[in-house]
Amino acid sequence: MKGREMSTYKLYTKKGDDGTTGLLSGKRVNKHHIRVKAYGTVDELNTWVGMIRNFKIDKNTDNTLMDIQNELMTMASQLADDTSNEVTKLVKSLEPIDDKNVKKLEDQIDLINNELPELKNFVIPGGHVVVSYTHLARCTCRRAERFVTELNEIENVPHMIIAYINRLSDFLFILSRKLAQDYKVQEITWRPKKK
Repeated sequence: MKGREMSTYKLYTKKGDDGTTGLLSGKRVNKHHIRVKAYGTVDELNTWVGMIRNFKIDKNTDNTLMDIQNELMTMASQLADDTSNEVTKLVKSLEPIDDKNVKKLEDQIDLINNELPELKNFVIPGGHVVVSYTHLARCTCRRAERFVTELNEIENVPHMIIAYINRLSDFLFILSRKLAQDYKVQEITWRPKKK
């Protein structure tokens, strides 16, 4: 390309062709390592949250979801850091997930819940595509939580990460109900058939 410098940066390194990936410390582990599953599923969750933001939603919800996406990026970085007490420069520069983040989710849950009818049964997901995407985010959040708590059995995960991801799944459930109401979708409750 005449008049332009070609970038020497390449997106691919070929280092992962052997089935391993690098953690923030530089240590290489299998791509199916529990730590990779944990932060990889948080990344997947972040994508689902971004999908919800593609729909017409109120400004407060959009701002809350944008905050959550940033917090999930921080969480993934914390989970990718295997250096124990010697925190890497990247993670050290980030404000970690803490009780303020958890409290903010709880405040949003209470705010939304106060505007919804009481629920006494399980809800069958569906009715509108954005409601379904929110349930997909909720299920992905629960899977991320399972991987994070599994990682915590062998390596110390900050308690606030576990609390945050647990509260986030509650938020996503209540958000699915709010969006059903906003889009005037009738909630279908599960009524199990008796023998």
